[in-house]
Amino acid sequence: MVRRRIPRPSELAPLLRPAPFTLDRTAARLARASSIGDLRELARRRAPRAVFDYTDGAAEDEVSLRRAREVWASVEFSPTVLTDVSRVDTGRDVLGGRSSLPFALAPTGFTRMMHTEGERAVAAVAARAGIPYALSTMGSTTIEGVAEAGRGGRHWFQLYLWRDRSVAHELVSRAREAGYDTLLLTVDTPVGGNRRRDARNGLSIPPALSLRTFVDGARHPRWWFDLLTTEPLTFESLAAGDGSPYEVINRVFDPALTLDDVTWLRGAWPGKLVVKGIQSVTDARRVTDAGADGVLLSNHGGRQLDRAPVPAELIEPVVQELGDDAEVLVDTGITHGGDVVAAVALGARAALVGRAYLYGLMAGGEAGAARAVEILRAEVERTMQLLGVTRVDDLRPEHARLRSSTSGHHHPNERRPGAAPRR
Repeated sequence: MVRRRIPRPSELAPLLRPAPFTLDRTAARLARASSIGDLRELARRRAPRAVFDYTDGAAEDEVSLRRAREVWASVEFSPTVLTDVSRVDTGRDVLGGRSSLPFALAPTGFTRMMHTEGERAVAAVAARAGIPYALSTMGSTTIEGVAEAGRGGRHWFQLYLWRDRSVAHELVSRAREAGYDTLLLTVDTPVGGNRRRDARNGLSIPPALSLRTFVDGARHPRWWFDLLTTEPLTFESLAAGDGSPYEVINRVFDPALTLDDVTWLRGAWPGKLVVKGIQSVTDARRVTDAGADGVLLSNHGGRQLDRAPVPAELIEPVVQELGDDAEVLVDTGITHGGDVVAAVALGARAALVGRAYLYGLMAGGEAGAARAVEILRAEVERTMQLLGVTRVDDLRPEHARLRSSTSGHHHPNERRPGAAPRR
């Protein structure tokens, strides 16, 4: 039999404390987000559907993106206990410079469409966090504008090559003069991927005020107000004209890109050169032999070839093949700091995240992008502590494995026993 009593006032006082109150609605909204998934949900509610789907979607049936996320979810960690993890060093040397975290912010096209603060906000967040930020050729802020906004930070420039090589040469020169230290050449976009969400939504760049977008805009007046009252939304690094993302890519980019272009860029660019969009061991070796300092294992976030290889599954065989010849980076489907830790444990030098910070940007501008980095940082630190690892450089294959890759079958591109030792 439970005996009841009347609680004393002193016992009620701790229970009746009001939650901290702030007049900053954006800060309050972001403070409640405890994961990238939470930021994604905020972004979905705050951005027009076409804008959210442009960020969130992938090509065709979106199999490539789904598989990438499933593989990261399949990671099984192997922790070591009884280790002092009161202090954790999350820093790492990446492509000739120090990064405070083992990830960089990936290049994303037309970022000011997600939020008017766009690339400038992301560059500022990255500089404060001490991590690199890569500006896209299809960015909506100039090369010089990003360098100014992220003063003191590390800047990378992602380059597409198109039919007029003189334009690429000019962009490379501008990036060098603005202090960018790394060039990412994207090679997986000979033609645009079929992104069905964009087609269904009638997305155009810049956004057009059709009947569909007008009705959707009525539910998102703040986004349209920002669009119409700030600087025009355009591609700042290329004259691409209007149209859908698919039309822009097919009109501008060169489907005749070859290994000779990698060699040409190696001679034209004095900094670090990374080839982005590598999806096989063979191609990783080819571009490394052509002078690349790094390879970025990527299927473009699932936005190009659907049912493409999963980048996470390529880390180990590519690292075995390249050894110390080039640094291996990876992207696609990374939405948790644990994914980053797993990537490094499997052998990657670092990871790149894109959608994760874009969700934050859509949810709350610069503060939202900062919240995304903060969430990922906390997840990296906590995962390392729970693994019993105090330094990123101490992560090893014994700390993580892909459960889907433990059946004993070799990946089609994997080196057989006797391959070069991994880094």
